[in-house]
Amino acid sequence: MADTQSMKVREKQEVASSAEPTKPGPVFTPNVDIFETDKSLTLLVDMPGVRAEDLNVDLRDDTLTLTGDVSPERDLPGEPVYTEYKTGRYYRQFTLSEVISQDKIDASLSDGVLRLTLPKVEKATPRRIAVQAG
Repeated sequence: MADTQSMKVREKQEVASSAEPTKPGPVFTPNVDIFETDKSLTLLVDMPGVRAEDLNVDLRDDTLTLTGDVSPERDLPGEPVYTEYKTGRYYRQFTLSEVISQDKIDASLSDGVLRLTLPKVEKATPRRIAVQAG
């Protein structure tokens, strides 16, 4: 039987920043799941409503910055009666270590989930060292 605490929906978290915003509207922190293998890290970033053309993945000075804009649906007929889905901008940053091969990072967006594959450099990949007898 599932724990009721794990079944609760987590609300979007708005970013608290001391910097002055350059665009109006709320900024959200997207939820991220990170998986690691011997050869790479995989990040799954939830950005519902973001289209590929509104997504920016930027890498500079060992900092990976993700931003994505979501516009409210304007093509729907009538006036909104009740809305729960908040629109705005997604923003998240990660500092990469020297273990990541930065020139081989791959990104794809499907069904509101950004998938980033961060391969590890060859020297960071674990390997077995053969021991010679005698």
